[in-house]
Amino acid sequence: MPQIYLCFLWHMHQPFYKDLISGEYKLPWTRMHALKDYYGMARLLEEFPDVRQTFNLVPSLVAQVEEYASGAAADPFLTVALKPAESLTDADRAFLLRHSFYSDPHRMIYRYPRYGELFDAWRAQKASGSWRLFGPQEFRDLQMWSQLAWFDEEFQAHDPEVAEWVRRGRNFSVADQRRMGEKQREIVTRVAPEYQRLASAGQIEISTTPFYHPILPLLCDSDIAAVSHPGVPLPPSFRYPQDAGLQLNLAREFIGRHFGTPPAGLWPSEGSVSDEVFTIASEAGFQWAASDSGVLNRTLGRMAPVADLYRPYRWTRDGRSLAVVFRDHFLSDLIGFVYSKMDPAAAAEDFLKRIRENCAGILASGRDALAPIILDGENAWEYYLQNGRPFLRQLYRRISEDGSMRAVTVGEALRLIEPEPLNHIFPGSWIGANFDVWIGAAEDNQAWTQLLRARQTFDSVAPGVSDEQRRMAREELLIAEGSDWCWWYGPEHESPNRPEFDQLYRSHLANVYRFLNLMPPEDLSRPILRAVAPALHIAPSGPVAPVIDGHVTSYFEWIGAGLYRADNRSGSMHGREFLVHEAMFGSDGSKFYMRVDFHPGFEQQLSSMELRLAAQPLRGGAASQVAIALSHGSARVSVARLAVPAPAAASPIECAFGRVLEIGIALSALGVAPGDGLRFQFSLWQASLPMDAVPQQGWLEMPTTDPVEMGS
Repeated sequence: MPQIYLCFLWHMHQPFYKDLISGEYKLPWTRMHALKDYYGMARLLEEFPDVRQTFNLVPSLVAQVEEYASGAAADPFLTVALKPAESLTDADRAFLLRHSFYSDPHRMIYRYPRYGELFDAWRAQKASGSWRLFGPQEFRDLQMWSQLAWFDEEFQAHDPEVAEWVRRGRNFSVADQRRMGEKQREIVTRVAPEYQRLASAGQIEISTTPFYHPILPLLCDSDIAAVSHPGVPLPPSFRYPQDAGLQLNLAREFIGRHFGTPPAGLWPSEGSVSDEVFTIASEAGFQWAASDSGVLNRTLGRMAPVADLYRPYRWTRDGRSLAVVFRDHFLSDLIGFVYSKMDPAAAAEDFLKRIRENCAGILASGRDALAPIILDGENAWEYYLQNGRPFLRQLYRRISEDGSMRAVTVGEALRLIEPEPLNHIFPGSWIGANFDVWIGAAEDNQAWTQLLRARQTFDSVAPGVSDEQRRMAREELLIAEGSDWCWWYGPEHESPNRPEFDQLYRSHLANVYRFLNLMPPEDLSRPILRAVAPALHIAPSGPVAPVIDGHVTSYFEWIGAGLYRADNRSGSMHGREFLVHEAMFGSDGSKFYMRVDFHPGFEQQLSSMELRLAAQPLRGGAASQVAIALSHGSARVSVARLAVPAPAAASPIECAFGRVLEIGIALSALGVAPGDGLRFQFSLWQASLPMDAVPQQGWLEMPTTDPVEMGS
């Protein structure tokens, strides 16, 4: 009797949040989803032994989970959550209030009365700009709930300590905080063993994705984006199919080492495929891959009926072969975006009713039906009742009791149903059967251009450094090739963490240069995000000749200077307020002067920073660069690369850092002829991370350095 074979593939993925130089995790989402989703999604299957599924584990995710499980992960978000509330600094409190309410209010905040109270209090106080109505107990309760709300349902229901915290809800102690941190590690250590156990029992199949989740067709040849979207604006061509092969081989080896056998299956990042990608995947040893129904439609040149969608294919080209399944886009999206708003039982019944209707004609013809349901296995559940567990239990129970259908792994389905031949695959992803999310917008194209420059630099410089430096630089390149950075660039997606993603991408690229003993390009200090940051920019109106002492010696010494004032309402690098309040600049005809006023409260932080100034003649020419190490009470030029040697009798650079930072540089040292204009920009760096930039985009300009013309 013909059967319906349901193939669920849950894709488990997070970007690589760790900075390889600082060792610090810049966002906490791997840990948070390890608490809430990765263990529980697999553990739930033990209640339904007849339900078999495929879990797609991205190696970069598994590596991060392992580091958290070992206790070696340096996570500032967890550090602040576990710090005794009485010892929180002002910065800690601001950090907590900013990062403690990312959860869905309906399902994850108001579900817990105390968490809801704190959320309401925070929203009420945001307008006042004050956190001071939060005392130590309020902050400790917030520290606990910002973590507890992410604990898996399994532990909230059955772990005595976690269940007691949830019941009590408030008035937590320092001992509770400490134990909560220990409990997190206990949960995370269970993730990998649970998958190993189910895989060994044959209830799940583990597939994978290229190591750092790149869009493989674009790595092979970024110009292929014009095939799926003719006329799309593209950056300079990025063609590194060897990187695509490396990402695939590293992934297969890593998953094989950690789970006992190399994976047969591949979910290419974002379902993105091409003939070249399938060739490389086949060469790497993969036996099957998956993509989206939209890609199948464009491959066939028509809207594929369900009879064509609900069957496997075998792609064969130039002696290479790969089995392929295509996800039911509509039904997968119902789980991802719609069923969370429904009663769990009604949603599960609706899903299976649609499956039966789709398969009726196929079964009547005497053929088995294969229904691939492929989607994110983590992010959707926070919008469901009790993290989606009631819905999944209803769904799995109904499947187990239905004699006409079986839930099987992709590998099993391919053994049960003979694939149809396919000699070509259209290049595209699961979104629009194109690559527009990751390339084509101005931000995306800038990101690809910077990646290309770093990749070319690696090829030219890597042979001259040590094996370890070369290995680390290559690792940073592979990370930067991941899809997640361009997911947040361009107009498609929004997140409160977009500035952090932008910062992290540029940091990974900057680290490539550092591992190669090179100074990172200055433009990596500037956001790729086209954030609107209105600012005041006034050109100099007269000559200036200040005393370079780090203090406002006289009100009159900067009269006539140009002014740039940042708009504090805008976001900044690293997701914090601007460090720079304003910059003043001008000339006396022989020197360029700049004064930087910082926002108060950052004095200690500024003392460990470096200011990098770039300037060039307005008429064009090479930019001169100066790096100044800041130490409160002094400033020291650590690196100076000047276009023209300064006169031997004069110091080319003067600088002092006290109440303000003041700098004077001979125009001749900058390659600026007397009277010519210049443009400049500067950035602040700390621990190899760019912290702020002035201006956020482009340059500040002085039309002239002639004192007479400025004063006329």
